[in-house]
Amino acid sequence: MPAKVVHYSEVREEAVPDLEGVTVRWVISKDDGAPHFAMRVFELQPGCRTPQHAHWWEHEVFVLEGQGWLWTEEGEYRVQAGTVAYVPGDLEHQFRNQGEGVLRFICLVPHPELEGWAN
Repeated sequence: MPAKVVHYSEVREEAVPDLEGVTVRWVISKDDGAPHFAMRVFELQPGCRTPQHAHWWEHEVFVLEGQGWLWTEEGEYRVQAGTVAYVPGDLEHQFRNQGEGVLRFICLVPHPELEGWAN
């Protein structure tokens, strides 16, 4: 598979089902030949949020634009452009845009079939 080099805006933006004002772009995925991880770019419009949820996989997050909050069952953390966050697997969490502009962040996740691989 060849290398992939594109501007993120060239990747199709998808509405996240049942989440008003939240979109995702799968900028790197298995379709690109990435065998272990997917890279996604999320955009949350002002006042919008992801659901409170937990799952086996971790998140590595880099905030590109905007400001908001990362809520976890351990506490709440202010995030803004330049913030890096690690959310361990099985930790309940939620991203909230409580700023005036879009909250845009990169989120890396392993492919589902890798569950249990690193344990």
